[in-house]
Amino acid sequence: MGLEVIYVTRHGYTATIRSPTGIANDPALTAHGLDQARELGRHLLAVEPPIERIYSSPFYRCLQTIEPFARAAQAGSSSSSSSSDAAAPPQPPSAALKVRVEPGVAEWFGAAPFAHPAPAPPEVLAGLFPDMLDGAYRAEVVPPSRGESVAELHDRVALAAARIIGRCDAEGARAVVVCTHAAAVIALGRVLTGRMPDDVAGADDFGAFTCGLSVYRRRAGAAAGEKGEDEGEGGGGVGAAGKEEEEETAPARDARATAAAKTPTTSDDAVPVGTQKPGDVTTGQEVQLELRQQESAAAAQEVRSSIPRERVDAWRGGRGVGGGWICESNSDCSFLSGGCERGWSFAGEESFPDFPAVSASSVREERRTTRL
Repeated sequence: MGLEVIYVTRHGYTATIRSPTGIANDPALTAHGLDQARELGRHLLAVEPPIERIYSSPFYRCLQTIEPFARAAQAGSSSSSSSSDAAAPPQPPSAALKVRVEPGVAEWFGAAPFAHPAPAPPEVLAGLFPDMLDGAYRAEVVPPSRGESVAELHDRVALAAARIIGRCDAEGARAVVVCTHAAAVIALGRVLTGRMPDDVAGADDFGAFTCGLSVYRRRAGAAAGEKGEDEGEGGGGVGAAGKEEEEETAPARDARATAAAKTPTTSDDAVPVGTQKPGDVTTGQEVQLELRQQESAAAAQEVRSSIPRERVDAWRGGRGVGGGWICESNSDCSFLSGGCERGWSFAGEESFPDFPAVSASSVREERRTTRL
């Protein structure tokens, strides 16, 4: 059985005080944000189907938001596993409910001629959230350190979603929750449903309230390894293009996916996203990418782009990643005592007026509302 439901939530209300990680643009939750996180956690414990996998952005506010649910779910898992034998010692929480820290759903920073703040490395996060994170998990997708255009953000999120869905399919998980940021919440709605508005900045399609919960259910006939009803040749979203893949038999494909899921992804396997730095001129030459540091000892390296354009565009036109998904709930806040708060929407590309080297084609003059 493959993945059936994806729950998507945005982090809670954030503070302007210095972050525990010491990283700019990595704030902690306010007291109100912590209350929201606890209310979200209680709600997530009661959803159907129950959540079997947890993914989060590596930024502190997202991990802090998902922590109440993750702790409660892990405690429930360990207690239920030992309930059959009262004399048995307490069992550790299931590895399946450890939080998988995935940079592919991290914050969006606009394209710029400088490196944006990176989230804290895994060993720092493990110290801040002891026994909560999946230490064996390695990043699937790495955002470019110099930011992205709005279009590149959607492609990055589509690739991350495809990797998450594929892994959950291979592991037989029915439901997963993803805790992320406002821009990624909206982008996830678009790449899962396959609906990309003509006016990306002005569209009011997917909500992104603090701790709001969106629910996406897989379309009928779009189970793991199958094509959605409205998919043409080339099929189901990211990673579904190419004649060789189309001719692969279902048993072979399933066996390959299962084998891949059993092998922890190494940092070398993480796919860097983005092919051009602001201010660069497209000349037809191969564009080099800069791999951001994945772990504290890893050095940045240049690699060729490994993301063919047709593969990250395959979700568009109503197809959606992984066969397509139906939005059943759009940033629902009915379980939050404060209701809908701090909504967010795109207002254009991020701009950096103090850095004229950024090309006008990459970064327009419009500014977005705050997302902290």
